[in-house]
Amino acid sequence: MTRANSQIKNQFQINIHHSISSIDKKLYNDIVDSENPFLEFEFLEALEKSDCVGPHTAWNPRYVVLNDNDKIIGAITSYIKLDSYGEYIFDWEWARAFESSGLQYYPKLVVAIPFTPTTGTRILVHPDYSFEECAEALVKRLIDLSIEENCSSIHFLFLTKNENIFLEKLGFLKRKTHQYHWKNRDYKSFDDFLCDMRSGRKKQIRKERKSLAEEGLHIQTIEKDEIKEEHMDAIWAFYSDTHSRKWGSPYLNREFFDLMFQNFRHRLIFVMANDGNNWVGGTFNVVKNNRLFGRYWGTLFNYKNLHFECCFYGLIDYSIKNGIDIFEAGAQGEHKFLRGFAAVPTYSSHLIMNEGANNAISDYLVREREYTDNMIKQYNRQSPLKYLYGK
Repeated sequence: MTRANSQIKNQFQINIHHSISSIDKKLYNDIVDSENPFLEFEFLEALEKSDCVGPHTAWNPRYVVLNDNDKIIGAITSYIKLDSYGEYIFDWEWARAFESSGLQYYPKLVVAIPFTPTTGTRILVHPDYSFEECAEALVKRLIDLSIEENCSSIHFLFLTKNENIFLEKLGFLKRKTHQYHWKNRDYKSFDDFLCDMRSGRKKQIRKERKSLAEEGLHIQTIEKDEIKEEHMDAIWAFYSDTHSRKWGSPYLNREFFDLMFQNFRHRLIFVMANDGNNWVGGTFNVVKNNRLFGRYWGTLFNYKNLHFECCFYGLIDYSIKNGIDIFEAGAQGEHKFLRGFAAVPTYSSHLIMNEGANNAISDYLVREREYTDNMIKQYNRQSPLKYLYGK
C-alpha cells in the first residue's frame, strides 16, 4: 500500500493489486465508463480465472487502484509483459533496436486489454472526482511501479484521444495508428445504409448477402439470454479451429468462453449460420450501450461471403435496429473499408525510460503520425461511402 501524491487529499490511498479478485466487484464496476465492457470486473476476472493472463503467462496483472477511504475512485489496469504478442500496437522494431544497442526492452508495463484491440478509456476515474487530479496520481504511481518492476517503458494502448493528450503533458510520447469503424448516420434500415454507398459497391453487397440464401444457409443473430450452451459450443469450435489453422495456439481457452457464458452473457451477441442441420460459422461480439465490438470469427466450412455476413453485414443490421452509434470490427483488414467502414485514427501513449531511446522513438513517431494522417485521408477519399468520398 502506498500513500498517494501530496497533490490529492490525505485520505486517498493508492494500492497495487496482483489480481482482480482482491478488488471489490461492485465498487470497481461503479467507475467503469458506460461504453467500456472490456474493463468490467467480469471480463477481467474471466481472463484471470481461465489462466489466459496471470503470473505464468506473458500478461502479469498489476491493478493500480485509488481509494477514498473504502470507496474506489480511480483505477488503471496494467500488465507486466515479457513479449509483445496480443497487443496490436506493434513495437517489435523498438524491441530489436533496444537489443542491438545492448539494452533490455522486456519487461515492459502495458496498459491495455489483453488480446483486444478496441478503443476505450484506460484511466478510470469516478465522475464525482477530478479526472486530472486522480489520473495524475494514478499515472505517477504507475511510473513508480515500472521502476520498481525494472520495466523499460510504459505503454497505454487504444486509449481515447483525450487521454492521449493528457498523457503527453506528463511526458508520454503520442502514437497514431488506424482502424476501420462503422458509424451509424441515423440509418432507418440496412437499405438506408446502402444508399450511402456508391452504386457499384451497393450492388456487390446485395449480391454477397443473397448468395448465402442460395447456399441454403440461415443467418441468425442471437444475443444475451438467448445464447445457449449449444451456441457457445459452436462458437468455441469456430474460434479454436480457425485460430489453430491460421496462427497456431489460440490466445484464449475453453474455460474463458465458459466464463463468458456464465458471467458476461448480457454483453454478448452472436451472428451464426446454420445449414439446416448444424451451425457452420459465426462471430462472437460484445456490446455495451452505444458501442458494438466485433471480436472472434470462425467457420468449419469455406462458404463464400459468410465472413462478410457474420462479421459485417449482420452486425451493421443489428446496430441500425438497436441504435448503436459505433461498430468496431477489429484490427486490420481493408476488406472492412470496402464494406462501409471508414478509416479512423487510433491512439497510444508511450513513456520510454532510456533517454536516448526515448528521443529516437520520439523522432520516429513524428514521421509516423504524418504518414498515418495522410493514409487516413487517402483511404477516405477513395471510400465507397459517398459522404466521405472526395473529402
